[in-house]
Amino acid sequence: MDTSTSELRATRAIAPAASTAAQSISLWISAVFGGFLLLAFLLFPGFFPPMPASWSATRVAQFYVAHTDRIRASMIIFNVCAIMLVPFFTVIVHQLKRMATDTQVLAYCYLSAVVSGATLLAIADLFWLIAAFRPDRDPAITQMLNDFAWIVFTAPVGMIIGQCMCIAIAVWLDAGATPIFPKWVTPFCVVISVLMAPAAGAAAMRSGPLAWNGFIAFWLRIVSYGAFLVVMFFVLRRAIAREQAEIDGVA
Repeated sequence: MDTSTSELRATRAIAPAASTAAQSISLWISAVFGGFLLLAFLLFPGFFPPMPASWSATRVAQFYVAHTDRIRASMIIFNVCAIMLVPFFTVIVHQLKRMATDTQVLAYCYLSAVVSGATLLAIADLFWLIAAFRPDRDPAITQMLNDFAWIVFTAPVGMIIGQCMCIAIAVWLDAGATPIFPKWVTPFCVVISVLMAPAAGAAAMRSGPLAWNGFIAFWLRIVSYGAFLVVMFFVLRRAIAREQAEIDGVA
């Protein structure tokens, strides 16, 4: 028996029996916490219907006074649970690194975009919490904090477009005999990017479909990204199962 064969067998002997277990656990942890985030989304009174960007400072302040407890509760849930979606995104990073491309740079670009998005979501959450911390303060200050929260939550779509385009390009370049993700994921991610892009207008509009409470900037953005998460969940489940089958075949 030559040295290389002995080293290969030794490596397999110490390898974990189910090397995709951590990925599956990460996927389902994110799904569970995603359920809590949906609860927080439904609990926040400013989303149903979305608070108009055209409201006066007095009306915004009255809203925070009337709904202080629900705003605090929903944003605390967001604060605790939103970061638990990161394991889901890191599973995508792992699968991107497995693709037969000439570099892994797209996986790292995707991870950078994820970190940016998580940071912005946390900032928006904190501004809503700060606005509700002292609802009896000067209405102009409450309105400013509310503007910060809504614009940071709605307008920065570049990191989401970056995520989708990194996946789209990686899948398109995957030259493996059996691609890690199905090839239809490329056009799917491109479409999601196109649907998300107009929400950037929420930073400049106070009325109409591009305002933060408008159909395009709010509902189309939320539904599109929700569809992305759900579809990628099942795509990842399939990719993890195939990876495990490959491991079992080699072991």
